[in-house]
Amino acid sequence: MRITFLGTGTSHGIPVLGCSCPVCTSSDEHDRRYRSSIMVEEKNTVIVIDTGYEFRLSALRAGLTRLDAVLYTHSHSDHLMGLDDLRVFTREHSLPIYGSGRTIEHISKVFDYAFSTHDWPHEHVDKEEEEAIRELKKHNYGLPLLSANVIEPYQEFEVGDLGIKALPVMHGMMEVFGYRIGDFAYVTDVSQMSSRTLEEIKGVKVLVLGALRERQHPTHFTFKEAYEVARESGCSVCYFTHISHETSYAEINKRYAPLCLSAYDNMVLEV
Repeated sequence: MRITFLGTGTSHGIPVLGCSCPVCTSSDEHDRRYRSSIMVEEKNTVIVIDTGYEFRLSALRAGLTRLDAVLYTHSHSDHLMGLDDLRVFTREHSLPIYGSGRTIEHISKVFDYAFSTHDWPHEHVDKEEEEAIRELKKHNYGLPLLSANVIEPYQEFEVGDLGIKALPVMHGMMEVFGYRIGDFAYVTDVSQMSSRTLEEIKGVKVLVLGALRERQHPTHFTFKEAYEVARESGCSVCYFTHISHETSYAEINKRYAPLCLSAYDNMVLEV
């Protein structure tokens, strides 16, 4: 299984607009981060987890040419707002997306034009507009066409050659999903992990954890908190993602290697 990091930055991205801090002005390409997302490839299956603002740019950089499904961790803008660029993968058929009920409901409202009106009826659509939408979708004139799949906490499901399990964690007061895929687990935007979810990730070879910075944050793990979870999981290696501009790539690796390392944009792992 091949994992490509499409982005590894927090919601601001790095460099942050208007910021002249050492990380934002760094000459190290590892310190330039799009919003967090990954691509997973296994045999004939290609999936993406989250579609942030730079999805098109990161997908071009990674050479993404086909896609079988998109998994969403949650519906915050930095994980969602590149969704419209999925349209190129729906020319022949609809593209499945997966997420919690709350996530799918939010996506269906923000991107209502990406779903058939039969699947997601909206009272504000009159009959004439509905027929026009159906005709557009029939010919797929520039509209994405998605099929929604609601998944429950700890649910196991398959996408092509991949067996996947949804892992609920807390992002502040909001429940979001991480995912375990074989010996790999991806958990970003996490501030609290239940004992059951920790048990579910035990035994993975490669763990990816959201780790924002050294200082405390109400909705994200610090580096030290993520390090402790990695240690308890028994993983061979953990990569931090969703990183802010307060700490450089080199500084993270110096402080937390060999167990934990900083992921970086366009990094490729074989699991």
